[in-house]
Amino acid sequence: MSTRGTRGRGTRGRGRGHRGARAESLASDTIPMVDASETTASPTTGSGTRPYDRTARDDALSQAMLHILERVARPNTGTGSRGSVSEHLRSNGAEVFKGISGVAPNVAEYWLEATERIMDDLDCTAEQKLKGAISLLREEAYQWWLTVKEGTQLERITWEFFKSAFQGKYVGASYVDAWRKEFLNLTQGDRSVAKYEAEFLRLSRYARGIVATEYERCVRFEDGLRNSLRVLIAPQRERDFTALVEKAKIAEDVKRAECQSWEKKRSRNKMDLKPSNSDQRQRKGARADGLVRAEAPVAVVRLQPCVD
Repeated sequence: MSTRGTRGRGTRGRGRGHRGARAESLASDTIPMVDASETTASPTTGSGTRPYDRTARDDALSQAMLHILERVARPNTGTGSRGSVSEHLRSNGAEVFKGISGVAPNVAEYWLEATERIMDDLDCTAEQKLKGAISLLREEAYQWWLTVKEGTQLERITWEFFKSAFQGKYVGASYVDAWRKEFLNLTQGDRSVAKYEAEFLRLSRYARGIVATEYERCVRFEDGLRNSLRVLIAPQRERDFTALVEKAKIAEDVKRAECQSWEKKRSRNKMDLKPSNSDQRQRKGARADGLVRAEAPVAVVRLQPCVD
């Protein structure tokens, strides 16, 4: 009985040893090998065994797995460096700005608008826009920004602050005032409604305080329309800008059709008043015979001109 018990215990011991060997073999295939020199030596007992070897080995494997996960995740996070931001924007069409002395205000204005439009297309946040625009500054422009940054509290430096400072430096108040005056004097004139709308929207950004609301925008646009269109639009008191523009375009089409109809009638009346070839031959024959025939006067019909 003791022999079977001994044999059974030996068999079970070999089974456990076999399973342990398989587990260690599997771990060595899936987990990176860790240098034994990096693990902390564990104390030994009087019999020469190390009771903390298993714990130390588990800790080392956990650290190795953590390093692997960090390496896998690192490419997904942006570096945020200035060079990478600049290269990313330039690859999408953005240009550098050097801010050379005497740069035209419209050039600086165009650069700021084009850069912001590109960053909007890339869904950049306000903080990313600030970093992106600064990364595109070169030479005098970058030196100017360093000066502004040094004299400004860190919490005040935002994208809106950058735009305001940039416009004040490179666009200028006189430039903005000139366009504001042009907006105040803007009328449709000989333009089509579509071209008048485009010019109105372009200049209105220089007078945001004047047309700050939808109502003010509609009133200003309506006042600038030609009289022939305004008399058709004003009674409707439209206060939605998009709808107002569409109604003005419809009124313009109606007036254009009326003018075309008037021109056709005018051409037909001219043809009716022109003498035919047979009448001209009869008159020539009468003159040759010395006879002059009195004819009834022809009433001339005058059409009212098309007033637009």
